[in-house]
Amino acid sequence: MRGVSLVALALSFIWWTFLLVSIFVSPPMIHPRGSGFFAFAYTTLATGYLIFGLLFFAVPSKSMTIWAITLAALLLVDMFIILAVPRIRLEEGWVGIASVVWVALISIYQALQNRAVAWGKREEEERLTGREETRRSLLEWSAVLAETILLAAMAIAAVMFTATLILRAFDAGLKPPGERYSVHGNTYQVHLACVGNKTADDNAPTILLEGGDGPVEHTLQPFIDDVYSRGGIDRYCYWDRPGFGWSDNAPSPHSAGMSADVLAEALALAGETGPWIVVSAGVGSLHSRLFASRNLLEVRGIFMIDPLHEAYLGDIGRPGRGFLLWLRGIVSPLGLDRLAGALLRGRSRQDRVMGRAAYQSGKYIKAKLQESLVAVTMTAAEMQSSRHIEMGHAPVVVVSSGQEVRKNSQWEERQEDLSHITDNLLSWDIADDAPHEVWNTGQGREILERRLKELVSKSQA
Repeated sequence: MRGVSLVALALSFIWWTFLLVSIFVSPPMIHPRGSGFFAFAYTTLATGYLIFGLLFFAVPSKSMTIWAITLAALLLVDMFIILAVPRIRLEEGWVGIASVVWVALISIYQALQNRAVAWGKREEEERLTGREETRRSLLEWSAVLAETILLAAMAIAAVMFTATLILRAFDAGLKPPGERYSVHGNTYQVHLACVGNKTADDNAPTILLEGGDGPVEHTLQPFIDDVYSRGGIDRYCYWDRPGFGWSDNAPSPHSAGMSADVLAEALALAGETGPWIVVSAGVGSLHSRLFASRNLLEVRGIFMIDPLHEAYLGDIGRPGRGFLLWLRGIVSPLGLDRLAGALLRGRSRQDRVMGRAAYQSGKYIKAKLQESLVAVTMTAAEMQSSRHIEMGHAPVVVVSSGQEVRKNSQWEERQEDLSHITDNLLSWDIADDAPHEVWNTGQGREILERRLKELVSKSQA
């Protein structure tokens, strides 16, 4: 049985290593549409369990059997949840299902191994001494205590995995506006929604939104929807970048340019042809600029709200930031912050899917990790190429945060630089009292709405 455990440990470690690498580079045909952190967590649990089983192989105990059965029961519940909820089953894929089945089988095997070793020891003692030895040495009692504590910790982790999966199952019932479209060779889906009817005027532009650090539904879209409801614009579309909101995660690596291409593919699948005025904020401006450079004939205007300059990609791609994102992803299946938010702060599923708590999800963390990993390589090269591509004469509007400008003069210089990405600057404004999310102040909203109307009018001239 020790030999079987060693073989199982070797297989588990190989699979664990494979899943670790796949977080950074997705192998063909094995990309999960979710974050992949759950599969990694389950495999870590299985690998750790096998190591503990080998360490305490010669010291079987009833507590070890009880904890093993408890752990197996919890993992079977997890397997049932993954298989029963279509959205989770799609996100986890066969990789996640295989990982939870593997650790459940390991738990059952460990319970059987523990009882078999206990039986073998009893038989050997009766054969040699004529009676079963019921006394334990201090070292053996210490080993029993250690294995009980370790298995209890693993069971607590499994309970938290189960609770997080239940929360995900509840969130999966939240239906997205618009549709999900299969992109990138049908390997994953992205969410796209359009508001307003198409007009008979082919010259009328549609506003195309690109969110910043968070889901667009929680940041820029409510402001644009308010402008739309008051007749300021006729129509707009918005989408969730891979890993955000209702969109699946993309295979790794995934750059801003890949994201722009996926957006173009989703728009084509939806039958949306523009012309477009791209409106973006923060880091989303990198994506919208790449989209504009690759769709020159369809883009009639570029509107950027306190945009991130490509010179700051080095900050996004810092190794320390990437490591912290990876660490957050590894512990995300425990759902420490998500469960606390749901139980103690009353966070709704809207908050978790596309609201203020969306940053806690494994999908979001994976997307930000992907962004960090390629920031100074692939994305930086794509941005440099976009600078070399003539973006035509599309009018440009930049509205900058007064707070950010006052904090950093270099930020102001780079905002000005971004106002010249084409040869047709319509305006560059600084909203004096506005934060990075300029639309959160009255002055910022007034400037944004006025300039957006001017840009729409200019694009139709």
